[in-house]
Amino acid sequence: MIEIARIDKGFKRFDELLALILSSFAYMDGVIDPPSSAHRLTVENLGQKTQDEIAFVALDGGNLLGCIFCKPEAASLYVGKLAVSPAAQGKGVGHSLLKKAEEIAHGLGLPALRLETRIELVGNHQRFSAWGFAKTAENAHAGYTRTTSIEMTKPLA
Repeated sequence: MIEIARIDKGFKRFDELLALILSSFAYMDGVIDPPSSAHRLTVENLGQKTQDEIAFVALDGGNLLGCIFCKPEAASLYVGKLAVSPAAQGKGVGHSLLKKAEEIAHGLGLPALRLETRIELVGNHQRFSAWGFAKTAENAHAGYTRTTSIEMTKPLA
């Protein structure tokens, strides 16, 4: 059974968490441009990120299966670094993490979830659409004149 747990000050598994994020984002290497910001993560700045944002891990019997980072904004809860171990993909882990994000948004009185995904990752667009997200904007990273990412929002009831 999947357990979703808040990453708090007692969390000590940052090496594993970083490895999880990098392994779950590895399929993007050579596909997206610019490269994923996951490559700029270190154990140290990941630890700081868990303090600056609302972060959760998905566990099964102590095994780290996934994570999600949430950041309150004026009109939504921003969801970033949603990562699921390649071995656990397709088993409901990502959906469970997003349900936890919805709970947090409701608790904060925020009416929507918002995320960004790269333009090249059409499979992600389809998955997020199936989970109730809709494309709301196209963006370009600094130094790019073409669209490099899309924004997707999920209104919450």
